[in-house]
Amino acid sequence: MRDITYPVVIVTAKTLFRVLGMRFQMSGTEHVPRRGGAILACNHIGYTDFVFDGLATQPSKRLVRFMAKKEAFDHSIGGPLMRSFHHIEVDRDNGEESYRRAVEYARSGEVVGIFPEATISRSMEIKELKTGAVRMAAEAGVPLVPMVTWGTQLLKTKDHEPDILGRGKTIGLHVGEPLDVTGEDPVAETARLREAMSALLDKAITEYPIPPEGQWWAPARYGGLAPTPDEAARLDAEEKAAKAARRAARSTD
Repeated sequence: MRDITYPVVIVTAKTLFRVLGMRFQMSGTEHVPRRGGAILACNHIGYTDFVFDGLATQPSKRLVRFMAKKEAFDHSIGGPLMRSFHHIEVDRDNGEESYRRAVEYARSGEVVGIFPEATISRSMEIKELKTGAVRMAAEAGVPLVPMVTWGTQLLKTKDHEPDILGRGKTIGLHVGEPLDVTGEDPVAETARLREAMSALLDKAITEYPIPPEGQWWAPARYGGLAPTPDEAARLDAEEKAAKAARRAARSTD
């Protein structure tokens, strides 16, 4: 694929991060293949995750084609930019098309980034994962690479005021060993993926320069104040119901 804007934006972003005094903790970046396709399965704790996830593939000189919801492509400025990066538009009413496109990308040698939790984790834990990442990797015949980002929730996430510039913040980017998947048992292989991502999350939290105890952005099992997974599930259900109610109200106007 021909990339004109993507490399320029990456250089600009790295410069901005330095100006803002942001620091990065990285591990396992050698696990990103230097050539050939791959599915990069990332956790989801904030709205800016994809901005930073791509930095983990830079040591391997790879660009990531992220799967992102359709609304991101509808923006008058962000939409054309996302398309110039060759990201993949996900229409939840027609998910099969975006799935097929992702498989084609990976099969043709691209690194495809996916958030298998589907939505931001309010608990900051790894939520239950959809099986799509496993099925894509198996169908495309490429490795499935687990990855965890930590610290992006401090910039912008659900239920909290944003600090979008992130001056002086530390972002952790941790990549795990590729998983070979066959797709014969997507549920079991997705469980393996979740285990790998959970281990990376534990590493990210324990190595982060700020202790998690008493922090709103840390999981409850680490002494943080984030909702427990059960509490987060209840909040997610309430949010989903509220959105459905608003859509229903608009349709009757």
